[in-house]
Amino acid sequence: MKAIEYFKPYYAVIFTSTLKTNDEGYFEMAEKMETLAKTQPGFLGFDSARNTIGISISYWKNLDAIKHWKQQSEHLIAQQKGKTDWYSWYNVKICKVVREYDFKAKK
Repeated sequence: MKAIEYFKPYYAVIFTSTLKTNDEGYFEMAEKMETLAKTQPGFLGFDSARNTIGISISYWKNLDAIKHWKQQSEHLIAQQKGKTDWYSWYNVKICKVVREYDFKAKK
């Protein structure tokens, strides 16, 4: 995600969750929301992992972009379905990223 470097500092929304046993339709909606988020102004990137606990991290240019995404009409529908149908628990953290680095092993 080297393109993000041009926007430092930037913001990360960390969404951690556990699913209910009946998660019918969840994964389709999650894919749709990721695709939709990528079209939103200020969106910079996305990482996700799901096992016992799901972790999704979206990256944004600024707090206004995050606010706009939270209020996006299709995302509001997904949020409501998450509360009523899919999640037994979730937590949201909004963090300011001021520095990042990575490592890549040589082949």
